[in-house]
Amino acid sequence: MPSLRPKPALFNPIFRLTTSGLLRRTGAGGAVRAMDAAQVFDRESGASDEPDQRARLKIAIVGFGNFGQFLARTFAEQGHAVIGHSRSDHSAAARSLGAAFFRDPHDLCEQHPDVVVLCTSILSTEAVLRSLPLQRLRRSTLFVDVLSVKEFPRNLLLQLLPPEFDILCTHPMFGPESGKHGWSGLPFVYDKVRIGDSEDRANRCRRFLDIFAREGCRMVEMSCTEHDENAAEIQFLTHTVGRLLAKLDLKPTPINTKGYETLLELVENTRSDSFDLYNGLFMYNNNSTELLERLELAFNSLRKELFGRLHVNLRKQLFQSPDGGSSPGAEEN
Repeated sequence: MPSLRPKPALFNPIFRLTTSGLLRRTGAGGAVRAMDAAQVFDRESGASDEPDQRARLKIAIVGFGNFGQFLARTFAEQGHAVIGHSRSDHSAAARSLGAAFFRDPHDLCEQHPDVVVLCTSILSTEAVLRSLPLQRLRRSTLFVDVLSVKEFPRNLLLQLLPPEFDILCTHPMFGPESGKHGWSGLPFVYDKVRIGDSEDRANRCRRFLDIFAREGCRMVEMSCTEHDENAAEIQFLTHTVGRLLAKLDLKPTPINTKGYETLLELVENTRSDSFDLYNGLFMYNNNSTELLERLELAFNSLRKELFGRLHVNLRKQLFQSPDGGSSPGAEEN
């Protein structure tokens, strides 16, 4: 006699779509979890336990322009997986570097990178960060910025990122031009703003920093506040003097001195950087305004000293008698 128990359904739907993405039923208990939502960071899903796999990072570069590609080349050469994203299409450049490129930030974040490196301009950083679908990243993702100012991105990342995300503020103090022959001896400044206590998170931060250490960078751990105090003189003053000299339209001459050639080189170097960078160094570093005021005071003091001596010399010439003494009435004047 045939069994009267109901037969199991031949089609049992195991997927359903919700506002958070595609959900999957797992296990006998019917638990459902998101396939593309952020996951708790215990271990990467499907990650290999091989040592070389654990050392390999998946690094997303947001802002895949000139500087982003400059970093991507070294990341890839060291064996890390690189994925890029920009408003402009840099897919051909990415392929040449062995990297993947995603125009859509959702597609980028769904790759679940270990590290997200912000390589945007200072002025566009906030808008770019707000455009990223952070909910599609793992909740333990490490965010790294490489801006030329540090207090601004530190405060911005602390404000906009979920508290579970790690934050490393860095400044490679070199670029495609100064670092084209290698990074050995070039300073790399960093501040571990917020790194989780777990061994996995600490190791990931060390592995990222090791990329620059392996290239021979001079690793400098420094607070964001101290960096900006120093950078106002190191960077903003250099850019200001270079751009001021550029307005004089200096030209090479047949009798150039080494000092004059150094000034011409400074003009060329500062011209190669965008005005947005210079403007960002001014707007987003509290120390830059004070430095401009000091520079103006120093210039006025120097001019006053020059004209003061000129006035003294002119008076001597005007009132000196032919025999070398003072003319009558000079003392009274």
